[in-house]
Amino acid sequence: MKTNLRKTLAVLAAMTFAVQSWAAETVKVGILHSLSGTMAISETSLKDVLLFTFDEINKAGGVAGKMIEPVIVDPASNWPLFAEKAEELLVKDKVAVVFGCWTSVSRKSVLPVFERNNGLLFYPVQYEGEELSKNIFYTAEAVNQQAIPAVDYMLAEGKKKFYLLGSDYVYPRTTNKILKQYLKSKGIPDSDILEEYTPFGHTDYQTIVAKAKAFAAGGKATIISTLNGDTNVPFFKEFANAGLTSENCPVVSFSISEDEFRGLPAKALVGHLGCWTYFMSIKSPENTKFVGDFLKWVKAPTVAGVDYKVSGVDSKGRVTCSPMNLSRMGVYLWKQAVEKAGSFQVDKVRTALIGQKFKGPAGEVTMQSNHHLVNNAFIGETLANGQFKIIKTMNNVAGEPFSEKFLGKK
Repeated sequence: MKTNLRKTLAVLAAMTFAVQSWAAETVKVGILHSLSGTMAISETSLKDVLLFTFDEINKAGGVAGKMIEPVIVDPASNWPLFAEKAEELLVKDKVAVVFGCWTSVSRKSVLPVFERNNGLLFYPVQYEGEELSKNIFYTAEAVNQQAIPAVDYMLAEGKKKFYLLGSDYVYPRTTNKILKQYLKSKGIPDSDILEEYTPFGHTDYQTIVAKAKAFAAGGKATIISTLNGDTNVPFFKEFANAGLTSENCPVVSFSISEDEFRGLPAKALVGHLGCWTYFMSIKSPENTKFVGDFLKWVKAPTVAGVDYKVSGVDSKGRVTCSPMNLSRMGVYLWKQAVEKAGSFQVDKVRTALIGQKFKGPAGEVTMQSNHHLVNNAFIGETLANGQFKIIKTMNNVAGEPFSEKFLGKK
C-alpha cells in the first residue's frame, strides 16, 4: 500500500509540475469584442483576426518564448457590460493585455477599469480623439487621419453642403463638433451644415433620407456618415429607394469598411467613399501575405492547438479591413515591446512601446509618445464587389488626438 501510495503521489506531483510548466509557458491575452447584439456585425471579425494573429505568432515561437492563450469574452453590445467583462479579464483571468472595443462609448466604459487596475488596452477603431490615457494605445485612425482628410477631399471636389449623420453616441457627436468648426474655418456657413443622430439599431430612415434628398436638391451636397453597426443596412436601403446615388449625393462613411459591405447591397453603393488607413485592395507584398494567410486560416482556424471551428467563424466571403489590420498590428507592436522590455509587466511594456515600428500591409507605422500611430491614410471609392478603389493617398500622417492642435487653436 505504501508503495502504491508513493507511486500515486509521484504521478500527482508530475501532473502538477506539468500543469505548472504549461501555465508558465503561456501568456493570457484578452479579447473584448461584442459577438452578439447590434455591433456584432463589425466586432466579430476583429475577434477572428486576433485569433488568426495569435496563431500566426504562436507558430513562429510565441511572445518571448511563451504561447499566447486567448481569453474571449462577449460584452454583447452592452456598454456597462464592457466594464464588467474588462474587470473580469484583468482581475480574474489576469491577462497581460487586452485587445478590444469598437464604439467610443464602450472604450469610455472600460477606461477607468484599465486605469484602476493598471491594465493595457489596444483600441483598433477610428475615434473622435480628445482623450489620452496611459493605459490605452490607440492604433486606430484619429480625426486628423480620417475625418479631416475626407472633408478636405470633398471640399476639393467642389462640395459646399454637408449633412452630418451619425449614431447617437460620443464618437459621432464629438467628431461632428470638430468637423463643424473645421468646415466653418473653410468658409462653409451654418445654413449649409445639417446635423442628425439616430439610436443604435435604428431602422426607419424614411424621414431622414427625405430631408437629405431635399438638402441635396440644389447640388454640391454630401453626407458625412458616422452611423455604426447594422443600422447602416436600412439607411442605405432607404437611400437607394429614394433615388439618391453617389452622383447626386455621395456618402462618405467612416464606419463602413469591406467587412460591413458583406451585409450591405454593395452594387447599390458604387461610387460612395470611405477613408481609412488600410484597404484590402492595397498592392504590397505584406498585404498579399496578410490577406492570403487570413483567408486560408478562416477555413480551418486554430489557436495554440485549440480547434476553433465551432466558434462561429464563417469562411465564406471573408475580407480584411482597416480595423482588422490595426488589430493585428497592435498585437505585433505589443509583442515587440514585450521582447524589448524583457517583461510582460504593463509599466515596462508601455515604455518599450514608444518608438516601436512595424511594416504592415499598408506601409510602416510608428508608435508615438501620444500613444497614436504615424500611418498612411487613403480615400477609397466603393466598387460593385464590395472593395475600394484607392483614389488618394496621404503618407505618414501623424495621429493627433487633440483637435486644438490641428484646428489651429492656441
